[in-house]
Amino acid sequence: MTTASLAEALFHPRSIALIGASPDSAKTNSRPQRILAKAGYAGRILPINPSRREIGGLPAYPSVRDAPGPVDHALIMLPAAAVPDAIEDCVAAGIPAATIYSAGFAEIGEEGRALQDRIVGIARAGGMRLVGPNCLGLLNVTDAIPITVNAAVEAEPLLPGWLGMVSQSGSMMGALLSRCAARGLGFSKLASVGNECDLGVGEIAEILVEDEATRAILLFLETFRDAEALARAAHRAHALGKPVIAYKLGRSELGRRIAVSHTGAMVGGDELAAAFFRDHGILRVETLEGLVELPRLVLGHKPGTGARRRVAALTGTGGGAGMIVDRLGLLGDEVPVPPESFRAALAAEGVPVSDSPLIDLPMGGTRGQYPAALRALLRSGHCDAVLAVLGSTARLKPESHVEEFILAAGPGPKPLAVFCAPQADGALAVLDRAGIAGFRTPESCADALHAFLAWRAPRCRPPAPAQSVKGPRAVLAGRTAGVLDEAESCTLFAALGIEVPKLQLLQSPGEFTGEGRYAVKILSPDIAHKTDAGLVRLGLEGEAAVRAAAAELLDRARGHFPAARLRGVLAAPMQQGLAEVILGFRRDPEVGPVVVLGMGGVMAELRRSFTLRLAPVTPAEAQEMIEDLTELKPLAGWRNLPRGDLGALARAVASFSALAALPEVQEAEINPLLIRAETEGGVVALDGLVRLG
Repeated sequence: MTTASLAEALFHPRSIALIGASPDSAKTNSRPQRILAKAGYAGRILPINPSRREIGGLPAYPSVRDAPGPVDHALIMLPAAAVPDAIEDCVAAGIPAATIYSAGFAEIGEEGRALQDRIVGIARAGGMRLVGPNCLGLLNVTDAIPITVNAAVEAEPLLPGWLGMVSQSGSMMGALLSRCAARGLGFSKLASVGNECDLGVGEIAEILVEDEATRAILLFLETFRDAEALARAAHRAHALGKPVIAYKLGRSELGRRIAVSHTGAMVGGDELAAAFFRDHGILRVETLEGLVELPRLVLGHKPGTGARRRVAALTGTGGGAGMIVDRLGLLGDEVPVPPESFRAALAAEGVPVSDSPLIDLPMGGTRGQYPAALRALLRSGHCDAVLAVLGSTARLKPESHVEEFILAAGPGPKPLAVFCAPQADGALAVLDRAGIAGFRTPESCADALHAFLAWRAPRCRPPAPAQSVKGPRAVLAGRTAGVLDEAESCTLFAALGIEVPKLQLLQSPGEFTGEGRYAVKILSPDIAHKTDAGLVRLGLEGEAAVRAAAAELLDRARGHFPAARLRGVLAAPMQQGLAEVILGFRRDPEVGPVVVLGMGGVMAELRRSFTLRLAPVTPAEAQEMIEDLTELKPLAGWRNLPRGDLGALARAVASFSALAALPEVQEAEINPLLIRAETEGGVVALDGLVRLG
């Protein structure tokens, strides 16, 4: 099925079968027929109920096999156990798509998941696509085709508009529908996707991106199930100038955690989500109100370059602006002092502006000052967005106040956010009608401004050059599963161009030869945390000391880890450097390959200071990661401290991220990666682990 034909079946069906339709108006299963009739649906409605011959004035049929065809879409409202037979009937009737309202599938556990897998198998064998199960349906508001059981849709009038929405929560679809309607925002298409057994957020977003009536797309997410399709949709949306805005649950420590290696334990679902949104040009909000109010702010504007994030603030009430500015500061955004040239130009127009970041002009002052200052800010190069705060007059005289102070300024080339400090629904309504972004709360206003300022164009990630992974491929030849020990892992790192110490693998202590100070550690793919197990000795000088330590470690490992595979003892020269970091790679099942950089060594889990990107990354992007870590700033020469070779670190991060081109590598870690002084040059991998699979 092509995307176009799928879009027709989902959002433009000429006939709809309501499987499990009920004549009892008190039952939920009766609601879809009433909703379709209320919307004035012009197509054929086919109630399916084996015990009824008529429902709601329409002929009813015992099965979709008995209904007159063709049928374009089926809404299934049956107990979970009856759904497989219903899917088989739909396949036999040639129905291309079905929405499953029924619950009792993967959301209840393994038994439900097995049932869900069964219906997917039936549908795929018959060339049929499924939405749900456990969802509230689809709405084509533009063409008055609501295929849903959502009570909010029956209760609220459907306001056509330019917003598309995909929600993993059915109830939130209704909540956002009503919240947006209260702000004069209408929808083009909405979809509740539930368990996403087949069609997910990404594929439906791809349909909405191509929809002419849709100019922006809202996402309410709980997890990622089809990240690749969502990434495609986001890149296509950017090309068409349609912003994609997401609200995602799971920001706290109570959310999902990945815990396989050190890297996995450090990176939770929210960090992965943030990297996914950033790399694919998706705006992210933290508040539900921000999801409703942000679209008007960004519509018609493009993402920034990331060089600076600056907001100019114009206010008639300092406290109202202060709440927003304070929040922006916590988020890392700037409210710069207007430059002298800007202040001089306004002074020439009779508008006094001080050297404060907030431009405070009383609303009751000289007529024309506020719009003149606003007009100048919207065209000034010293800011990327403009905040205008209205005081109590916005509530008392909403029409004249907004027209005089905001609309008089005219449109500008950058986003304008207007916060009404009092509860001023009338003023917000005027702003809504004018297409200007108005905000009810300082929190949602700051949320929306920050989302715009942090917005970046989707990143095009070219595949790693074949030459860069030629050596690593050779190292892994014939290996497709299992864990590489430290020696094997270091061989792989060296093939990536990352320096490793000169290792001696000792099967017996007497094999060691060398001078200087050495580190000695046990070598086993089954013992990941050797330091915790007491199987590492550092700073050993002389052959006698190294050999004695090797013998001790072998005895200790055999005693404490009798089932572990012992491959000997590694001896490596001690290394000197300025700082240790952890460098990790993971092939995440939701968002794909990621690379992580954090503060390393034995304190890695305690510090939880890290940054991540989708892999692979360029050296320039790796440099951005380095700049994210406050602990590494002293190595940039802060207060004349010794400079670390951060350029070598950036190259190592980029090289390591090329593991994304090796599908057999599921996870890899260097901990620690030692950063040498710039005068000595380079970074060196002191320990590591690689998991294949």
